[in-house]
Amino acid sequence: INLAFARLLLRKQCNVVVADLALRPEAKEVVAAHSSLSRSPARAVFQRTDVRDWAQLECMFNTATKEFGGADIVCPGAGVYEPPFSSFWHPPGSSASRDFPDSNRYALLDINLTHPIRTTQLAIAHFLSKRRGPSPPPVHAMSHVVHISSIAGQSTPLLAPLYNASKHAVSGFVRTLAPLDHHHGIRVTAVAPGVIETPLWRDNPEKLRLVSEEKGDEWVSAEEVANVMGVLVGDGRNNEIEVVKPCGFDNGSEEKGMVRIEGGLILEVGKGRVRKVEQFNDPGPKGSGNSLGNMPLVDGEILEMLGSGKWGV
Repeated sequence: INLAFARLLLRKQCNVVVADLALRPEAKEVVAAHSSLSRSPARAVFQRTDVRDWAQLECMFNTATKEFGGADIVCPGAGVYEPPFSSFWHPPGSSASRDFPDSNRYALLDINLTHPIRTTQLAIAHFLSKRRGPSPPPVHAMSHVVHISSIAGQSTPLLAPLYNASKHAVSGFVRTLAPLDHHHGIRVTAVAPGVIETPLWRDNPEKLRLVSEEKGDEWVSAEEVANVMGVLVGDGRNNEIEVVKPCGFDNGSEEKGMVRIEGGLILEVGKGRVRKVEQFNDPGPKGSGNSLGNMPLVDGEILEMLGSGKWGV
């Protein structure tokens, strides 16, 4: 998703700092194609970053300032989906876990939750300092933090307690910062993707087995999510987005309509559809790209394991 978003921003002639532990081959190609040696009107630079390290998060903004004079759009998009090295069902100290009993932390929560919270703190400070600087942006200019939540911010499969908790928390965090839009021109929003066809899934057999195309599961492309993110951080001339809305809460029917883009907005992105996630009385994820047909089988395996006496801390 983040690579697709970076490509979209570069096509719009935005400079991009890519901050990650390492670059996959396809990301290396993007950075090389937009290096200082290329003829591209927009540049991309790589900053090696472990998002669990707060000092390295600060380096992202230092790099953006050094290379491009600062940042206007921030996406703290790194995330993991209940990997064995940091999973509720592989407790600290177990053979698969790299969380240590005396570390007092879960790596998943450091990556999925603490990192986006800290990055947002740094982004807000960065945006405000730019406005107090010698060359402040226009008064009407909007700064953006766009988060990547998930349909797991509403649904709660037994397989992924830590992941579910992190995405519920991200959605609540985004809603909490909604007033920054009106008062300070800092718009904090989020997308809540369904099942995205990325290496996170395709390269992991234990995750891929959750998907059952025979049961109607469909993939959502990373580009679909990135396009919605692009609208969220648009230039302000188009301040609405088309979404599907329920016609009647009880019968499940839907119709298309427009919603205003503003701070605190969370948009679910499925296959060929976008839906506003309401804070209250929301019907929950539905439609193509939002299902994992084999999830009940895996949940059953967990329940069986707990009953076997082979699990403990």
